[in-house]
Amino acid sequence: MNITQQINDYISTIAEPKQSEIETLHRHVIQLFPTALLWFFDGKDEEGKIISNPNIGYGCYTIQYTNGKMKDFYRIGISANTSGISVYVMGLENKHYLSDNYGKTIGKASITAYCIKFKSLKDVNMHVLEEILKERLRID
Repeated sequence: MNITQQINDYISTIAEPKQSEIETLHRHVIQLFPTALLWFFDGKDEEGKIISNPNIGYGCYTIQYTNGKMKDFYRIGISANTSGISVYVMGLENKHYLSDNYGKTIGKASITAYCIKFKSLKDVNMHVLEEILKERLRID
């Protein structure tokens, strides 16, 4: 099954109204970055154990682990969670970057080192979220 089909299948399993909001956000990212590499992570590790919610990913960067190993991963991820939507901003070196630069303008969202969580799209300032997406998904 190709990645687009996996993404569509994932979105179809999400209950409304989150389903429509994830679909809207996904389509918006695709419109902004039609050539960005698409990812789908089903939330399972190599042994099939669930370790996270499924994620739709966009773009690519290389993670370098302290042991020297490297792995390609997405730059931006979106996922439905129990209370709303999570947007993962990967590859940030400064754990306070998101909160310092966007915490006051993002809207009704909680921000951790690399995650922006909000209940609904209406709670988040879409212009600010789009600015974050553009910054992280610039096509090199």
